[in-house]
Amino acid sequence: MSKSKFQLPLRLKKHNSRPTQRKPDYNRQTFNDAYQNQGNRKPILKLFLIWGILVIGTLGLGSRLYYLQIVDPVVIYEQAPQGKKLTQIAQDQQTTRLKFYIPRRQIVDRQQNVLATDRITYTLYIHPHLFKRNSQPVPAAEIAAQLSDILGNKTPEQLLAIFAQQDWGILLAEDLPESAREKITALQIDGLDLKQNYTRFYPHRKMAAEVTGYVNRDSSRAPQAGVEYTQNKLLERKPISWKMKRSFDREKAVFYPGDLARSQQLFNFDDLRLQLTIDLRLQQIARNALKQQMKRYKAKQGTVIVMDVRDGAIATLVSEPTYDPNTYYKTTDFGLFKNWAITDLYEPGSTFKPINIALALDAGVISPQDTFDDTGEIQIEDAVVRNHDFEKKGARGKLTLPAILQYSSNVGMIKIMRQMKPLDYYRDLQKLGIEDEVEFDIPGYTPGRLKNEVEFTVREIEPATTAFGQGFSLTPLKLIQLHAALANKGKLITPHVVRGLSDYQGYLHYFQPPNSKQVFSPQTASTVLEMMETVVEEGSGYAAKIPGYRIAGKTGTSQKAVNQGGYDETAKITSFVGLFPVEAPRYAVLAVVDEPRGEHTYGSTVAAPIVGEVIQGIINIEGIPPSSKIDTNKVN
Repeated sequence: MSKSKFQLPLRLKKHNSRPTQRKPDYNRQTFNDAYQNQGNRKPILKLFLIWGILVIGTLGLGSRLYYLQIVDPVVIYEQAPQGKKLTQIAQDQQTTRLKFYIPRRQIVDRQQNVLATDRITYTLYIHPHLFKRNSQPVPAAEIAAQLSDILGNKTPEQLLAIFAQQDWGILLAEDLPESAREKITALQIDGLDLKQNYTRFYPHRKMAAEVTGYVNRDSSRAPQAGVEYTQNKLLERKPISWKMKRSFDREKAVFYPGDLARSQQLFNFDDLRLQLTIDLRLQQIARNALKQQMKRYKAKQGTVIVMDVRDGAIATLVSEPTYDPNTYYKTTDFGLFKNWAITDLYEPGSTFKPINIALALDAGVISPQDTFDDTGEIQIEDAVVRNHDFEKKGARGKLTLPAILQYSSNVGMIKIMRQMKPLDYYRDLQKLGIEDEVEFDIPGYTPGRLKNEVEFTVREIEPATTAFGQGFSLTPLKLIQLHAALANKGKLITPHVVRGLSDYQGYLHYFQPPNSKQVFSPQTASTVLEMMETVVEEGSGYAAKIPGYRIAGKTGTSQKAVNQGGYDETAKITSFVGLFPVEAPRYAVLAVVDEPRGEHTYGSTVAAPIVGEVIQGIINIEGIPPSSKIDTNKVN
């Protein structure tokens, strides 16, 4: 082996045993350490950055929630147009409230006859292009014939003409009963669409419309007129609803009670009804009697009122012409919606004479035994006032107070009321409440009108015309209230048609006691009542006489005042008021007929027969026995 062969290993061994010592590079070492430290800090910075973002977001969200929940909790976004809070919106999404239809209370008369009630009705719409049965077309003529039998108010030909108007959405019939719905459904014909409605139903139609009023047919069901309007709070029952939880199953809402409390009122509400003082039987008698006289004398309008003088209960309130509350929307004369017996003023004429005599007696300026000279006519300032029969009868001479009422002497009344000072007379009229508002159960009452105090006390003609019932005005309701005071020992009772809330057995659960005040002395009221009895027995009220019964009354025939001043010579108002039985007064009956036509149109011929027929009806209904004794000479 040569020498060179072992040189390399020896060198390597030498190199490995003595490695070369190098001087440390401090710049490189510092850079490496810094680089390594920087790499370690990057995750920490990122973590702090993320934490900072989360903290800022949390603070911002918390601030926003604090603002919405505490500072300004009402939101005005589109999701809450009614200004609901966020909690309310959440509750609305999670729960719902089922609202149930609660019928309006019934209205009944004093005998529990239903005058108004709620019922389910149906509206029929037709779509001629869909007329099919089991997917097979059905001839329109066949459907027309079947519907004609069900509806009963249209012939098949008329229905076919309606079908031809358009292909869909034709309103064919309204207010269909359940029986009609069943027959239409049994036809099994497509294109006949029945819509269910809740409507107010008045089974006796026009018979008590001026008392009940009506309810709108639209969704508002707002009451209009009559006791439907004034007694709305009593007629409406408290609404009932049931709170339910809501969840979703495959995008379909599911409702269930869950742990929510159920409303016990859902199955338990009262059966109370609004009971009126109206007697439907007597209402019908009065209406028939009034319509007969109005037809006979071609009168413009009329009214009949029956009032219980003891408590002011109105047993009958009839106005003609009237309307059907079931089809009020078909009425073109909107004046029919008001009850003119309480809204319209008129000059009462001679029916006010007993009231004037009572005022003079209470004032002490006359006595029941006084007589007055009836000269037939009398000069008042520039005017001459005559009796209604002066041309035929002339002057009657000395007349007693009952005779002045019997003959309805204008001159006699003027001389009676002249005994009072005009100012005292005027203030006594005010005490009667002629110009006061009467709190009545039907809306629209109009207070009466007197001349102003200065005019009444300065002009002699004013107290003179008021003495025989003209120159001032009041409503028929006010007039019967004043006459009822004469029959009730001088007490003025507030009239009313609402008796209260009663159950099906007739027991009252709510009522308002009537108000009263003394306007005449009991002695004066009794004296005037007996004077009025002679009017029926021997005077102009003879047409209201019923054998065996003591009836007091007074006729009235007055000219109609015109807007321009003065009176219309061709138009008059006739009236009669009756009080009975005289020995124990209970009822006051008033009939007023406006503008009767023809000859012999007076209170004695037009109005008195109506009152007589109504009183006969009261006797039959109430079973009132005849008077035990009749003596009309007590005050003659």
